[in-house]
Amino acid sequence: MRLVPEPGPLRLLSVSTLVNTFGNGLFYTSAALFYTRSIGLSPSQVGVGLTVAGLLSLLVGIPAGHLADLRGAREVLMALLVAQGLALASMALVHSLGAFVVVVTAFACLDKANNAVRQGLVARALPADQRVSGRAYLRSLTNLGIGAGSVFAGFAIAADTRAAYLSLIFGDAVTYVLAAVATARLPATAHADRRTGGRMLVAVRDRPFLVVTLVNAALSTHFAILEIGVPLWVDRRTSAPTWMVAVLFLVNTTCCVLFQVRASRGAVDVATAAVVMRRGALLLAASYLVFAASAGRSTPVAVVVLVVATLVNVAGELEQSAGSWGLGFGLARETAQSQYQGLYSTGFAVSSMLGPVLVTQTAIAHGTAGWVLLAVLFGGVGVVAVPVSAWAARERAKELAQAGTAEA
Repeated sequence: MRLVPEPGPLRLLSVSTLVNTFGNGLFYTSAALFYTRSIGLSPSQVGVGLTVAGLLSLLVGIPAGHLADLRGAREVLMALLVAQGLALASMALVHSLGAFVVVVTAFACLDKANNAVRQGLVARALPADQRVSGRAYLRSLTNLGIGAGSVFAGFAIAADTRAAYLSLIFGDAVTYVLAAVATARLPATAHADRRTGGRMLVAVRDRPFLVVTLVNAALSTHFAILEIGVPLWVDRRTSAPTWMVAVLFLVNTTCCVLFQVRASRGAVDVATAAVVMRRGALLLAASYLVFAASAGRSTPVAVVVLVVATLVNVAGELEQSAGSWGLGFGLARETAQSQYQGLYSTGFAVSSMLGPVLVTQTAIAHGTAGWVLLAVLFGGVGVVAVPVSAWAARERAKELAQAGTAEA
């Protein structure tokens, strides 16, 4: 794939993604500090608000996807982007816990709906054989945009004033509107087929796809393991300096930007995507064993082992992500892509909530034994991914054959 896509849907999606994720980097980097230092909430109050928001946001992915199938993913996404920008800007009016819960919940629900509809739009806007590579390219831009935004956020954090924090919030809000403008330029062919009218739970009733969603959700806990487990592990269980956490995250982000598209090339259909996902799961499992080996080492050795573990981990992340997209797009009914992506993204959201509990109760609580348990779990789920995906593909093929017979 070219460094800059040719004029067309992918370029427009890329502009929308890069602009918006730059804004997200501005806000997400400073959000916790804004909540506590500017609004005046305690960490426990922030935790309560984010937990409520996270739980309620699980309910919106499938309905939002269904609406996009009926009304067109482009139009629904444009409305969601503008609404999300307004919700974020309203954060400037928050001065109490109650108002914080309302606003952060609205923002989280819009964000989950946005994600579901955006994946459906990718499926609608790009040819089937370009969806995974296109999604990989967009993920690379996401990492690049957030990274760039976080750099600029550092200046506001250093100033540590309400005005500085508000400038980041309003800056991010503007990027949502700009992203909506870029989305509006997508061709009308990105609209969904209306034949799914009234069948809002078609994805949930698709048991093979639901099982694949659960498999993907289980493996997707690796994001939380990296974001929560690794920093705690470095700080509490190794002799490496705490600043190594920033180095490890930089290594991860850089690799995602540079190599995600290349890693996606093997996931050309459901069968190969399942193999890629299995390979990713096994690499993730291996990385957990390497992380475990960093405990009890001298500082130089611990640093080297942690870097190696992170490289193995990001290789697994790249493969698992590519396989995930291949299965998510390839096994969904074409007439309900947005709804299926809504279900798929809901599974990912659940994994994000359960991941911190999983890693803290295994690796952080029990050390090496906990890492070994995680390695066994990931290896087992990865191996299961191939036969489960093959079963789902066979069921979809039977369904298509029956539909063809009925039409004949």
